[in-house]
Amino acid sequence: MSFRPIMFVGTCSDAGKSIINTAFCRIFKQDGFHPAPFKAQNMSLNSYSTPDGLEIGRAQAVQAEACGIPPESDMNPVLLKPTNEQSSQVVLNGKPVGNMSAKEYFMANNKAELFNQAYAAYERLHARYSPIVLEGAGSISEINLRERDITNMRMALRTGAATYLVADIDRGGVFASVYGSIALLPEEEKKLIKGIIINKFRGDISLFDEGRRILHELTGVPVVGVIPYFRDIYIEEEDSVSLESKNTRAGSDKINVAIVLLKRLSNFTDFSVLERDERFHAYYTNNVEEIGKADIIILPGTKNTIADLQNIKANGIADAIIRAHKDGKKVIGICGGYQMLGARIEDPDRIEGETTSIPGLGILPLITVMEPEKVTRQSRFQFRNHPETCRGYEIHMGKTTLLDGSTASSLNRLEDGREDGYLLNDKCWGSYLHGILDNDVVLNELAEGLTQATPTTFNYTDFKNQQYDKLAEHVRACVDLQYIYSTLKTK
Repeated sequence: MSFRPIMFVGTCSDAGKSIINTAFCRIFKQDGFHPAPFKAQNMSLNSYSTPDGLEIGRAQAVQAEACGIPPESDMNPVLLKPTNEQSSQVVLNGKPVGNMSAKEYFMANNKAELFNQAYAAYERLHARYSPIVLEGAGSISEINLRERDITNMRMALRTGAATYLVADIDRGGVFASVYGSIALLPEEEKKLIKGIIINKFRGDISLFDEGRRILHELTGVPVVGVIPYFRDIYIEEEDSVSLESKNTRAGSDKINVAIVLLKRLSNFTDFSVLERDERFHAYYTNNVEEIGKADIIILPGTKNTIADLQNIKANGIADAIIRAHKDGKKVIGICGGYQMLGARIEDPDRIEGETTSIPGLGILPLITVMEPEKVTRQSRFQFRNHPETCRGYEIHMGKTTLLDGSTASSLNRLEDGREDGYLLNDKCWGSYLHGILDNDVVLNELAEGLTQATPTTFNYTDFKNQQYDKLAEHVRACVDLQYIYSTLKTK
C-alpha cells in the first residue's frame, strides 16, 4: 500500500515532535508498513555516522532504528552544527561544506538550491519507503523566516504531507499557541493541517474533553490525540534542552560518574547507557566541587575542542580533573575530551578559531593537529585485550599522534586493522569512538574496583527496541489512528 507522507510540526521548540515522530515510525512498522524518517534541516551537536560514513542528526538515526532500517544521509540532508553562538558548520548530504554565520545562512537568500537538495533527498527516500514520516523544526509560525524556511510548511507543501501540529501543554498557553500557529498560516498551508496533538498532558485526560471541543471550534482542525506525560519510557534525546532535566550532582550508594558539562558538548547520548545501568549514577556538571565527588570523570566530545579547553581551564575544571587523576580516580576522554587529555592541540589552519596552539591537560602523551577533513565512520573493534566484538562510530576533526619518545599503547584494535585511542593504565584512557560505553565489556571494566556488584550483561540494543515498542503502544492508545490513516490514503 502506498501512502502520502505524514508530517509532525510544532507550536514551539521542544514540543515533542521528535518523540511523536519516533512513535509513528514504530507504529507504522508494527502495522506491517515500511516507513522512513525525514527532516530536511536539523540543528544539533548530537550527530551519528551512517554505515557509509556520512553524518546525520542523532534524532533521525534513532527514528530509523525505530523503523528497523539503517540510517542514511537522505533522512537528514542538511545538518547545522553550532561552533559558537553565531556560527555553525553546515553538513550537506552527510558531508561538511563549510562554516556559516547565522546571518549568512538564514538571511542571504530563500535557500532555493538548498531546498531543492533537501527535496531530492526526500524523493529518493519516497521511492523506497512508505510512509515517509517528516519532522518539522521549532515553530511553524516564525513568519519573519517563512521564505527562508526549508524544514516546515514549505516542505509540507512540496511533499503534500498530511500535517499534524504538536503542542506542549505542560509549558502552558496551549490554546493561544495552537490557535495562533494555525491562524498565522496562509490558506494553502492551513489546508494541510489535518489534526492537533496535545502532548505532555498531566492528570485525567477526560478533563481536556472541553479543551478538544474549543480548539476544534477555534481552528476548524480536530484534536486527534492527547498524549499523557511519561517518565517510564526511555528514548534517546537529541536536543541539548534535555540536559536541563538530567542529574547535576553526585549521589550515594552508586558509582558516581561526572560528565563534564562543556559549553559545546556534543553526542551526550554517549552516556545514556550510564543512566540505565543500576551500578552508576551519572551526572553532568561544570562545578569543581561536584567533580571532586566523582569516582569517574568523563571528558566528552565537543564541537570546538580548543574553545571548550580554554573554558575548563578558566573555570577550574581542568585543574580539578588533573587532581582527580593524581588522586587515582578514573579519568576517561572521548573524542574532543580525548584530545584535551593530551599534551597539546594545534590548529595551524584556524579551523576552530584564531588560537593556533594550546597546551592540553598533559595526562596522555599525545599531540592533536586539527585537519580540514572530517572523519565519519562506523567501526567494529576489540576493547583492550577482550575477545568480544564491540561497536562504535567516529565523528571528529583532527589527527592524534604520540609525543616523540613516548611508548605506543593503543586502547582499541579496529576490525580494519587500525588502532584507536590511548591506554595509560586501568584508570585512564581516551578514545575517538562514540558509543564505546554501549558495550558490556567496556562498562564492566569501568565499574571494576568501584562496586561489589557482579558484572552485568545489558543488551542495550534490545532495551532500546523494547522502549520503541512501549512508546508506540503509549501513543497508539491515545490517538485516533483510524482517522490518521484515513488522511494518508492516496486518491
